[in-house]
Amino acid sequence: MDKKIICTDKAPKAVGPYSQAVAAGNMLFISGQIPVCPEMGEIPESIEAQTKQVMENFKAVLAEAGMDFSNVVKTTIYLDNMHDFMAVNQIYAGYFDGNFPARATVQVGKLPLCVRVEIEGIAMK
Repeated sequence: MDKKIICTDKAPKAVGPYSQAVAAGNMLFISGQIPVCPEMGEIPESIEAQTKQVMENFKAVLAEAGMDFSNVVKTTIYLDNMHDFMAVNQIYAGYFDGNFPARATVQVGKLPLCVRVEIEGIAMK
């Protein structure tokens, strides 16, 4: 099985020793995307703006691999506060056409760069 590293400047650079995504066969494993604007390096304040930036970063990684949200089969959402669950859901849902992937959502103690949301996923061609 071939393994290919996926990297785009339309999503923020990895903040550690990992790749934005790895394609293996017909599967794409997308590392956790955080709400860093790739052009400016800024992090929005509100949970809504952070979620939108995360989804835009996720979309850019998918596009670099020749995919879109219709290819996503599983996601995991990490929140620093479960009280943001409904706001995140509302933004997240808008990126899918109704055929939602399997998903887990968990509250964690702290996320990289003290962001409020991170989303990782698996997509399939």
